[in-house]
Amino acid sequence: MSPEADQCVPLLPEKKSPARPASVSGAVFNVSTSIIGAGIMSIPATLKVLGAVPAFVLIVAIAWLADVSVEFLMRFTHSGEATTYAGVMKESFGKVGSVAVQVCVMITNLGCQIIYLIIIGDVLSGSQPDGSVHLGILQEWFGVCWWNSREFALLFILAFVMLPLVLLRRVESLRFSSAVSVLLAVIFVAISSVLAISALLEGKAKSPRLLPHLENPSSFFNLFTAIPVIVTAFTFHFNVHPISSELAKPSYMITAVRISLVLCASIYFAIGIFGYLLFGDSIMADILVNFDRNSDSAIGSLLNDMVRLSYALHLVLVFPLLNFSLRANIDEFLFPKKPILASDTPRFLWLTLALLVISYLAAIAFPNIWYFFQFLGSTSAVCLAFIFPGAIVLRDVHGISTGKDRILAGAMVGMAAITSTIAISTNIYSLSRS
Repeated sequence: MSPEADQCVPLLPEKKSPARPASVSGAVFNVSTSIIGAGIMSIPATLKVLGAVPAFVLIVAIAWLADVSVEFLMRFTHSGEATTYAGVMKESFGKVGSVAVQVCVMITNLGCQIIYLIIIGDVLSGSQPDGSVHLGILQEWFGVCWWNSREFALLFILAFVMLPLVLLRRVESLRFSSAVSVLLAVIFVAISSVLAISALLEGKAKSPRLLPHLENPSSFFNLFTAIPVIVTAFTFHFNVHPISSELAKPSYMITAVRISLVLCASIYFAIGIFGYLLFGDSIMADILVNFDRNSDSAIGSLLNDMVRLSYALHLVLVFPLLNFSLRANIDEFLFPKKPILASDTPRFLWLTLALLVISYLAAIAFPNIWYFFQFLGSTSAVCLAFIFPGAIVLRDVHGISTGKDRILAGAMVGMAAITSTIAISTNIYSLSRS
């Protein structure tokens, strides 16, 4: 196996499979799964910060830019010899570019794994943001006990549910669990919609804020902290090449991406509106926490529990899929000359266990997903989604960029860098004052 980073592709077999090409519908399924992830949880909180109208505009704008960046990646991939994201960056910027992609994928995927565990912990064991107590499902059902604390509940899930799944050495082994995870995400959105519509008909719904509320000049800069959250929610570029390689024609990937982006943008805005109708300004960074409220009926309480459990289980099943890509990138980065990871049992086991331990400790130490979304969206995610694809077009090693491409790429890189810098500075300023 070649030691070069662009020759090792997470989620791809070492040799091409003789199986028939994947369908566009299958690619839509895979891309949508990569996009939705945990981003949907914090979308309602962005409406709280931005207001409904700016949030809708921002979701549409970032989805469109994601489509443009994927088109850039696909065009430069098929104009050169590279078959991976890291390979395309290596053709343009050498080894530094290849390593930059790998590092960003590692940061993004590890961060998302931590976010998944935080959300699962919120659902099972509750949380206490800003001093307010939100009980988890286990605490509601059995009372507050030592065994349903966040620390123990997450440890149990990791050891007896996630560990057996992440020990599978072929990603194909997860195809059924991935299909179930998507179904659970759909159930989550459907139940949330029913609850919001019921509240609207009963006159109990909250009025969504159409525009942001600016109390002082510093409030304006706080608006930028919502942008990285939405950027993270649309970052799926690390899976573009593995998915596209299974299709018969490169153009099919663009079609699949556009269908997926329209679908996911619609889901994001719908859950944002429905979440705001249900909870108004009391909405939390993780909307699942809000569903611990007492309902007026047994059916309402059951639906609240179902919506939380459905999405928590969805994340449990998506976690191993994300772990495949993360583990492969870390192994190739640390051990480029070693044999394939799946054939080296000791290395495979200790790397898998190390990633689980790190994710667990981080989820316990930092139980607020808003900070993780802001950090990822302001750094590695924005690089993978916008800065790297734009830089490839501006570098133009194959001489295929048009004037329109360069203008669009320059604007994309510039806006991404400016908004990320403002978001990071605002967060640092807020933390220094707290």
